Amino acid sequence: MKTDVGAGVQDLGSKAKGQGEQLAHAKTLGWLARAGLVARGVVYGVIGVLALKLALGDGGRATNQQGALKTIAGQSFGEALLVLVAIGLAGYALWRLTRAVVGHGAEQRDSGSDRVAALASGVAYGILCVTAVEILLGAGTGSGTPKQPTGGVLDWPAGTVLVAIAGAILIGVGAYQAYKGLARKFCEDTRTGEMSEGVRKGYTALGVFGHVARAVVFALIGYGLIKAAVDYNPKQAIGLDGALRELADASYGPVLLGAVAAGLAGFALYSIVDARYRKV
Repeated sequence: MKTDVGAGVQDLGSKAKGQGEQLAHAKTLGWLARAGLVARGVVYGVIGVLALKLALGDGGRATNQQGALKTIAGQSFGEALLVLVAIGLAGYALWRLTRAVVGHGAEQRDSGSDRVAALASGVAYGILCVTAVEILLGAGTGSGTPKQPTGGVLDWPAGTVLVAIAGAILIGVGAYQAYKGLARKFCEDTRTGEMSEGVRKGYTALGVFGHVARAVVFALIGYGLIKAAVDYNPKQAIGLDGALRELADASYGPVLLGAVAAGLAGFALYSIVDARYRKV
């Protein structure tokens, strides 16, 4: 009996692995991944443009990913565009989660750290997709910043330690983003050999600039979480929009905010180009 159960479990495991392999190599998943990269680019483009307008005193504002989705929804044909963005975000989340589980795609194998990063981004973009659907259904509420959950976590046993660890992790993510950009590690994930020289140079410049800009934002959010833990004050916790406002309020704020905003807009363009050449 035990042998039969063990054989059954092994058979289910083999079937699941086989289905995972088929999904990882499926052309449909590849197209969904590319649609997701475009959707990511659209979201970051909205954030970057609004922040750049704020830096220039042209009526923009600091916003986060959820705010960008609401901005899209408020435009002419915004609901139709948001539907497409939601589909893209769902595709991106599915692709990243598949890479986390299977460990490779049709064109590339992943290291252990790559799979962890894929899991984190898959969950994050899955949540963002749900947010887009809620906005379409008229149920989207709140700014989506870390303030609300942080206040509750601080009251947990060892809550301040957990919040501080989350902040340290985000600072680490920021450091990795800076390294990935400055060392041009992102080029390893792309078929740069298929690019013309001009496209390759532009793509590389946008990737470096965009990753460094994201590094600054991640570091600011992480610092805010650590400060919230040290001061036991959830109001110190900030999201992407709060990080951009921190830059705006700093010395030489418009210059700093303008540089980071331009970098986020550059990351948006990088993502869109990456949709064409990414190894999926």
